[in-house]
Amino acid sequence: MPIVIHPSEILETIEMIKYLKFDVRAVTLSLSLMDCIDSDLSSLMKKVERKFREVLPSFVQTVEDVADKYQVPIVNKRLSITPLSMLIEPYASLSLENGKASLMKLSSLIDALAKECGIDYVGGLSAYVARGSTPGDRAVLSSIAEVLSSTERLFSSINAAQTGIGVNVDAILEVSKQIKELSEKTPKGIGCVKLGVFANLPEDVPFMPAAHHGQNMPDMALHIAISGPGVIEHAIKARCQGKNLTDLLDEIKRVVFKITRVGELVGREIAKRMGIKLCTVDLSLAPTPTVGDSVADIIEAMGIESFGAPGTLAALMLLTEALRRAGSMAATNIGGLSGVMLPGSEDLGLTEAMKRGSASLWTLIASCSICSTGLDMICIPGDTPIEVIAGLISDVLSIGVMNSKSLGVRLIPVPGSKPGDEVDFGGLLGKTVVLDVGSFTPRSFILRGGEISHYKHRW
Repeated sequence: MPIVIHPSEILETIEMIKYLKFDVRAVTLSLSLMDCIDSDLSSLMKKVERKFREVLPSFVQTVEDVADKYQVPIVNKRLSITPLSMLIEPYASLSLENGKASLMKLSSLIDALAKECGIDYVGGLSAYVARGSTPGDRAVLSSIAEVLSSTERLFSSINAAQTGIGVNVDAILEVSKQIKELSEKTPKGIGCVKLGVFANLPEDVPFMPAAHHGQNMPDMALHIAISGPGVIEHAIKARCQGKNLTDLLDEIKRVVFKITRVGELVGREIAKRMGIKLCTVDLSLAPTPTVGDSVADIIEAMGIESFGAPGTLAALMLLTEALRRAGSMAATNIGGLSGVMLPGSEDLGLTEAMKRGSASLWTLIASCSICSTGLDMICIPGDTPIEVIAGLISDVLSIGVMNSKSLGVRLIPVPGSKPGDEVDFGGLLGKTVVLDVGSFTPRSFILRGGEISHYKHRW
């Protein structure tokens, strides 16, 4: 059914783009590389290179043409691929070292090709290990720091927990070691930005580091990520003064419908031109570290004095409900994370709340019960013990498992830092405050290892 747009909607959309920082945050091409698998590594790499050169230049050009046609800014052109743990399985089965060497060569090739073809980010250094690991998974888990510190555009996602399965503490502990090593290999620990650990990781996420090409995807598909915190904040301030929470919800729903519809329109056009399926639109409101583009500011515009004050979770619930209800009406298929994002360094309003002291590490962990991204882009002291990192990850992923929701953790141990220090990563990564993890340790619990199983009725 064609999308019908009224002239007044066009004018309002122009205002959103020109003055309120609305954009399509990312167009992500999800590409299967299963047809490239080969017992010979050289043959595999040649097949990957051939497929990239056949597909990616036309994808990049199509995105640019559609952005120009509709005059809608598209911030990133991204690629998600088959988890590399699956591609290197034949080589990792011979030995762990052979798997790691093969992974390094393949990752370097993918990184170079992405840069050459105009792709901003690639998601796919990924593994599903909630129930255990294969040789390919183990090669990925033990190589994360080395691969991410030596490549520019490659991102990693590890699904270490799943509802109905449980939490794999062994895998979390290994990833925590990699986080620590990666922080020491890169300035300010910035390499950790490219690594996320997840529970219930969806297969259709357009955002990094979660993006990868899942097993339920067609050979090629398209995912769209929208962004419009500034639009919603403006609507609340301009049209909701003196209104009750019911009216506030309705106004946010109206705005969310509009920005989601723009994403759907752009996505359909790109998919049509490429002859592929528009798989999903991710409803997540992705903030940026610029004034007027903050999710925390939306919460404060509702009437919360400072993000993290009592009532914050209720306000987050209201915003989440508006996203889900209006988004499901505006898009044919919604997917990915589709919730409220609170990335520590990428949300200027959240950073300011941290400085004021209303938002702490524990505030953000509590927010995981409502939000979709989990504990995201959070800086912690560089000397934080590995078992404390593993404990924080286990806590968040356990919330995801018990509540059957997708959650992730992206922690950045900043070498040489202490609680309260400010860290500036620059650009879209923004700046934030190093948060206090406390002085107590879960060491004796975490080092027990093993898995925390989860029971869920399946009938």
